[in-house]
This record gives sequence, C-alpha cells and structure tokens, in this order.
Amino acid sequence: MNIQEILNQSDRFAANAGCQITEADDRHAVAEMTVTAAHLNGGNVCQGGALFTLADLAIAALMNYSGQLTFGISNSIMFVSSAKEGDRLRAEAVHVSNHPKVPSVEVRVTNQHGQLICHVTGMGYRKSAPLPQEN
Repeated sequence: MNIQEILNQSDRFAANAGCQITEADDRHAVAEMTVTAAHLNGGNVCQGGALFTLADLAIAALMNYSGQLTFGISNSIMFVSSAKEGDRLRAEAVHVSNHPKVPSVEVRVTNQHGQLICHVTGMGYRKSAPLPQEN
C-alpha cells in the first residue's frame, strides 16, 4: 500500500472530518475537503480545527512518505481568510527541511479560487519504527 491508501484508511479522525489525501510523493502532499454545515462554527464559517485537521493530514502524508513513522511535535497556524460552506479546500504540504529525524514542512490551504485560507508550519519527529500498514 502507498501512503495515500494507508492514511486515507487509518486516519479515522481526518476521514470522519471529510479530509482525504489526493496526491503524495517525496516532495509534496495534497489533502482536500469540501466545507459542509458540520464544519461551521458559531460565526457560520469553517471552524479552525477543521482547517487544521486538513493541513495536518497533508503534513502526515509528506512526513511519513518514506514509510518511517513520524509524529508531529510542533505546529503553528495562521488564519488569513474564512472558508464558507461549499468551499472546496486544498492543503498542499512541502518540505522546508527533510531532516532525517526532525523534518519541517509548510502548508498552504486554499479554496477553489486559489485564495489563501490559512498557512500552517509543522515539525515532526521520525521514530525508528516503520509506519504501520494496517489499523
């Protein structure tokens, strides 16, 4: 199985939030989600946690692409504009540094018009264990 299949099946939280990895290789990863009524906060825009979950899935796909289990240890999110119900969001993660033990990435979450919704940076820790292939 490839990283796309593994994480789309095993990351149950992201799947329940409507997030799915659509592209992944050793240089970038993309996760996508359509904003539904279930994603809206009290201000009637997409809740920040839903945006973070989407970005985090793209981060996980990129950091775990080599098959070595990698967990996030630090993340930062900057909200730039709001996403609304019906928006199709795309989170693209790229390496800042693909360090063997402490990789770092940045993610741009955009809507279907290419408008920046949020920017996320993440740092991970690569363990000596392989990424589990099954739940």
